[in-house]
Amino acid sequence: MEPLINLQGVTKVFLTDEVETHALAGIDLAVERGEYVSIAGPSGCGKSTLLSILGLLDTPSKGSYALNSRQVAELSPSERARVRNREIGFIFQSFNLIGDLSVFENVELPLTYRGMGGAERRQRVQSALERVGMAHRAKHLPSQLSGGQQQRVALGRAVVAETAVCLMDEPLSNLDAQLRGDMRREIRALQRRLGITMLYVTHDQVEAMTMADRVILMRAGHIEQNGTPASLYEQPETAFVARFIGAPAMNVLPARVLAKCPELLADMPAGHNPESLIVGVRPESVALARGGLQARIIAAEYLGADTQVETRVDEEMIMVRLPGRLAAPPGANIYLKWRPQDSHWFDASSQRRIAGK
Repeated sequence: MEPLINLQGVTKVFLTDEVETHALAGIDLAVERGEYVSIAGPSGCGKSTLLSILGLLDTPSKGSYALNSRQVAELSPSERARVRNREIGFIFQSFNLIGDLSVFENVELPLTYRGMGGAERRQRVQSALERVGMAHRAKHLPSQLSGGQQQRVALGRAVVAETAVCLMDEPLSNLDAQLRGDMRREIRALQRRLGITMLYVTHDQVEAMTMADRVILMRAGHIEQNGTPASLYEQPETAFVARFIGAPAMNVLPARVLAKCPELLADMPAGHNPESLIVGVRPESVALARGGLQARIIAAEYLGADTQVETRVDEEMIMVRLPGRLAAPPGANIYLKWRPQDSHWFDASSQRRIAGK
């Protein structure tokens, strides 16, 4: 069976009188039916441009896009509009609820545009509101709802049409931290229950890692790595991926720094020397030791279950995540060690992975 979404060699160039901006640079992407895919990366990497093309709100400069086995480029403008309205659901950062319509009427809107009959329309809306836990607020206006409740209404409006795919663009960024966590779990549970294909754009790596079956990590218009959350965390293909995934981020530093503790170089890839390599190690893999790599404490943040410690070895920063509370004050010297097999090795020139854990 062909994938629901299939992009091959998709590029997007924005032209003005003064500048040519390459927003996407040869994207190859296949998404299967029922998958939950997060598209992550820093601001300006091309995430939203890609989502606009997937949602038929924009067209590629080059390359092909097949949606449900149909080449999008071959569709007429009216056919594109019909596909967009009937087969693609959208949830945006701003919710886009209509202020003078009730919750029920907001969720009903896509079905009204379709010309669906009144009885079926009301049944579908009631069912969608029950799914997102908002049936008891059906008569309320958006202004009478909290941010989380408005997000649930937007989600109900996206799923009521029972589209083939749902596209979400930073939908939780306006919510506070606790509510974001609650909504992450609710969205993921709803996706699993309904079997919807979801593509979720976010700059928040926690959202990408906790919600998705697969993460597409983008950088400067191309896909840096495409894989499961576990594969990006455990086997980052580049130093950029290593730094982006994880909280706190992986420490990435010149391998020559480890010369002060030769046992940390024990797992160095054969045929290389420290000058040609950079090494990555997760903060949670670093431990205090009686001997090892001498470091100076710069700051420590006690978080209850653990403490995040910023240290310096010469001019290089090494973040350490330790269980419990650290007694040593800023300015104190400590010794750090980690298992050689916990090192991730990258070529210093290309920044690509050589070997490691």
